[in-house]
Amino acid sequence: MDKYSRLDAVLVSLFNDIVDIETRAIIESDFSDITNNDMHVIDAIGIGVKKNMSTVAAQLSVTIGSLTTAVNALVRKGYVNRERGIEDRRLVYIELSEKGKLAFMKHREFHQNMLNSMIDALSDYEVKLLTDALFKIQAWLDKSYPKKNH
Repeated sequence: MDKYSRLDAVLVSLFNDIVDIETRAIIESDFSDITNNDMHVIDAIGIGVKKNMSTVAAQLSVTIGSLTTAVNALVRKGYVNRERGIEDRRLVYIELSEKGKLAFMKHREFHQNMLNSMIDALSDYEVKLLTDALFKIQAWLDKSYPKKNH
């Protein structure tokens, strides 16, 4: 197998494995009523500041319509609170409920534990090398396949 095929295989495998592990971690947690996609919406909303729908949609590179569908489900399940703007009723602001904040923290904890486990097996030099390489790959992706603004 040449280096390109090997790199392609490992990148695809890593992506699929991380999504699978993350999905299983959510399903087996106290938040089994939400999907991996829901968790990423929760993560994008974050903690601390109410955000408008446009900001979150842009952050996730999805349409406002797609985000509205996801947020409606999260409101019904008790993870997100939604309110209209006081000065401009057309604006819709969203924030995490207490349940949503717990899910957010659990998701962050999952990622922290996963990363700690990964880098424990690497030297400081290998971590720096890997990080630098991944940033270069990310920069290339951003340049070659820019995210759509919705």
